[in-house]
Formats: sequence, C-alpha cells, structure tokens
Amino acid sequence: MTFCLQVALWLRSRAPVHLAGRSVHKLSSLRNTTSLPPKKMQSLLYPFSGLEAHLDRSVDRMQFQLFHPSVEDMMEAEKLFCSSPSHRIDYYVSAERMDHAPALKQPEVCFIGRSNVGKSSLIKALFSLTPEVEVRVSKTPGHTKKMNFFKVGKAFTLVDMPGYGHRAPRDFVDMVEPYLYTRKNLVRTFLLVDGSVGLQTADQIALEMCEETKCPYVMVATKIDKCGQGALLTNLLKLQDVINTQTSSCFPQPFLISSVNYWGIHLLRCFVTHVTGSTRLRETSKS
Repeated sequence: MTFCLQVALWLRSRAPVHLAGRSVHKLSSLRNTTSLPPKKMQSLLYPFSGLEAHLDRSVDRMQFQLFHPSVEDMMEAEKLFCSSPSHRIDYYVSAERMDHAPALKQPEVCFIGRSNVGKSSLIKALFSLTPEVEVRVSKTPGHTKKMNFFKVGKAFTLVDMPGYGHRAPRDFVDMVEPYLYTRKNLVRTFLLVDGSVGLQTADQIALEMCEETKCPYVMVATKIDKCGQGALLTNLLKLQDVINTQTSSCFPQPFLISSVNYWGIHLLRCFVTHVTGSTRLRETSKS
C-alpha cells in the first residue's frame, strides 16, 4: 500500500475537523491534502521529499529528515491549532519593550526574520484553521513594529517579532535582544531566511545573535515556491553548511516552507507543539 493511500484511509477513519462557516484555505487542514496527487501530497507534508531525487548521492539526506513525524502525529498537532471554547486561540497583547511584555509561564516560541521574509504570512498560515485570529500581513516591508503575543490556549504562546534589516524599527536591538536573553519561558526561536535568495548579511548577524544567547533555535527557509528547484537546492545546501559549521544551538535540520502553497506548514505545526511539550510524538525521525 502506498504512503498516500495509507494516509487517505487513515484520515477518512478520523472524526472530521469542524470548520463550518469559516473562510479556511483548503490545504490548511491535513484532511484535505488527500485530494492532491500522491507526489504533491508527499511534497506538501514533507517538502524535502520533492528535492531529494535531485541531490547528489554523496549528500547525507538524514540531516534534512531528523524531524519526520507520522501523519498521526501531525493530526494531533493540528488539533492544537483549532480554537474551541476550552482551547482559545487569539491575539493577546503587543509590547514595544521587555518591561511591557506580559508575564506568562506557559512555553513560548518566537519568530524573527528579515523584513519581507514572509514572517507574518507564515504565522497566518499556521493559524489558518482559526481565521478569526488577526495576523496582519502587509506588502510593505517592516510592517511589524512591536512584539505581538498570541496565546494558543493554555498550551503555549507564539510571538511575532519585528523584522530586522530594511525599515526595521529604530529600537529593534533594544527590543529583541533583551527578550532573547531574558525570556525564561522561551523554548525555541524560529529564525526565518528567504529560501529563494538564501542567507543574507542581515541573517548572518541575526544568527550570531541567536548563538550568543545560547538558546535553542531553528532555521526556517520561507518562500520556497518563489524559485526553481536548482536555486532552492543551492540555497538549502549553503544554509545546511552554515548550520553544520557555524552553529552550536541551532537544530540541525532547516525547515522548508511555502505559506502560499502550504508546503511544510503541517510539519512546522507539529514541530512547534513538540518543542513546547504540547504533544508527544510516536516517531520523530525517518529511519
């Protein structure tokens, strides 16, 4: 039995996700991915699988599949991104300074990246099963000027940080560095890099800042739909080389994301719930 047939049969045996009356992107729900052709479905859930065939045999593939949960695990993670009366997901508060940040005890993850890297679009895609959550997305780089906190029930908090680089807030460093250094409930920082152009100078500086804090972080390559596979592979291998040679606190596997096509969104949701201790996975890597 093929992978996609197994997934389709398993999903059809589960209780449906109730999203009636809401405007929800078709692919935001894992159940709806079964309507895709097998290869497209595989690439959507595990984006690296679409590139694997183009890699030279000498390249170690396991470094790109260290986090490879089952579909069942991704379904459990998806439930936490669906709001309900007992599990409210909503924008909580914004802060310009650390002394304005809310005192929260639940695990927290934050997303940082260069202006126009697609950070707010990614967060909007993660929360797409709860479209009433307001995540402002602008075509103008540097739109996010404050730290925006989103509470995911009692499970965890997600923080959208201001973008760095072009049109960043003047006090970006004063805002972000104290947060990364002192936020005790921060369990993971997600550093976003534009996968269609690769690691930029500003990204390298942000990476060094993450290394200095010695807090766990992970690299996320966004906008992978914006370039051809050859360019994406080149950028991905360069990014992996930086992770292998220049980092000590970075998770070894970069995540590939398209907020437009939802490639990798289900996988990233699962990783977020995993690192916050919200779900317990059956299997985390591809054997």
